[in-house]
Amino acid sequence: MKKQNVGGQAVIEGVMMQSKNYRAIAVRKSNGEIELKKERIKSWVQDKKIDKIPFLRGAFVLFETMIEGMKSLNYSSEFFMEDDEEEEDAIDRFLKKIFKDKANDAIMAVSMVLAMLISVFFFVLIPTSVVGAFSWLIKNNIVLNLMEGLLRITILILYMLGISKFEDIKRTFMYHGAEHKVIYCYENDLELTVENAKKFGTLHPRCGTNFLFLVMATSIILFSFFGWPNIIARIIMRILCIPIVAGISYEIIKFLGKYDNILSKIVAYPGMMLQHITTNEPDDEQLEVAIKALKAVI
Repeated sequence: MKKQNVGGQAVIEGVMMQSKNYRAIAVRKSNGEIELKKERIKSWVQDKKIDKIPFLRGAFVLFETMIEGMKSLNYSSEFFMEDDEEEEDAIDRFLKKIFKDKANDAIMAVSMVLAMLISVFFFVLIPTSVVGAFSWLIKNNIVLNLMEGLLRITILILYMLGISKFEDIKRTFMYHGAEHKVIYCYENDLELTVENAKKFGTLHPRCGTNFLFLVMATSIILFSFFGWPNIIARIIMRILCIPIVAGISYEIIKFLGKYDNILSKIVAYPGMMLQHITTNEPDDEQLEVAIKALKAVI
């Protein structure tokens, strides 16, 4: 059987894996059993052949990935709701009254908008405002953009370090490590077993952590071409350039997954180092979950 390109994501007590045509979510329930959900992928990006257009496809793939990622997280969280949490509160009743059977979609849409607003605040507004305070002293636009980019990366690292201290996040990062190990096992043509998967590391060049770092690095280079206008213009410009930055970063991450040479290793190195924060060594049971998810899509 021809080997497929596969990817995945850690969810709550589980792993989501997907290939070109299928997506599967495996979750370890409280009773120890593994619940598996498999579905055929319905992708607007694939249907419209946008995934065949270099640089343009990156922004669309990123947006679609965010939506499916949130759906996977929501699905996994349902297994760990406490009985007293299942009672509807006023907000639940209001949303169901307004949106009826689309209430969950409405909640997800609001969550995504809030997440994007928070991201703009921390990774656009704060860095450009802080560095802008030194623009009277530093007249070199390239230096100012470099400082802004480095501050943006620093905020990202501090955020990752902060959330990594929570026990629930630590376990999620263990499943993240399990996802990478099992994918490595598959890519190296070994039988998908716990013992084989344990031979591999938890750092992978196609990881979303790598993508985040590449977005930061790409933005530093791209924004340097636009000088250092007033703060309103800087914020608008950086928001409008998000699809361009995502498109370039997506092509780079595909390059890292396709080639294994000195150049690809150099480009991947910073993002790989960040994965020391976002991945942890998994246990055998977590590897079993990742294996079940991957077997379902290949």
